Amino acid sequence: MGVGARAGWRGLAGVALLTVVATGCSDTAEENPKTSVSATPTDKTSGAAGSEAKSGGTLGPAGSACELPVSFDTAEDWKPKAVASASQDTSTTGSDSSGSPEDGLAGDLADALLRQGPVSLVCEIDAKPAGNIGYLRVWTGKPGADDADAVLKAFVAAEHGASKATYRSFEAGGLSGAEVEYVYTSQVLDESKKECALAVITDDGPVVVHLGGLDTAEHTEMLPAYRLAKRTLRTT
Repeated sequence: MGVGARAGWRGLAGVALLTVVATGCSDTAEENPKTSVSATPTDKTSGAAGSEAKSGGTLGPAGSACELPVSFDTAEDWKPKAVASASQDTSTTGSDSSGSPEDGLAGDLADALLRQGPVSLVCEIDAKPAGNIGYLRVWTGKPGADDADAVLKAFVAAEHGASKATYRSFEAGGLSGAEVEYVYTSQVLDESKKECALAVITDDGPVVVHLGGLDTAEHTEMLPAYRLAKRTLRTT
């Protein structure tokens, strides 16, 4: 989710396509911001500075909803679901030579929408059951020479509409990583919202954990879940 298709990922056409062809991609309302980045958060206190969500379980180990190179705690009531690319679906069914050209094109476009820079979407944790509109998304890539900072900068650069990025380093669970806060401006709606992400490097490749949200208010309310994931991050 290539890079040139990122505008479609943010547009309604991309959302519709992902709903049809991407396993694990459910309601993507968070990709259509409704309020500006300067929006004042609601009176909920869940996003208060430094607050952290209550753990609802651990994601990443074998047998969990998403098997990942890292593990971390998910917030209570948030629902994780693995995201399979069209190419992964084809390889498991063994039907790569029987599909029509249209099926191949749809699969290629779906895979492009599920890729951002050096990483691909593999898991999303839905906040709706906990009362928010948004996802904590996990992206993974192939092993390479880039460090966490380079991976994260490439991830943000691939998101058309991202600006005002502020980077910092962090450590958790024996991992050294990079973290970013930035502003995403919708090219369709001409409105902005805050987003954040972190990246770490494992033996199996880079991992990016990203928090979006319907708008800045929703993003702020979901930050405790992001902080929980960051604090409990470990290699599996």
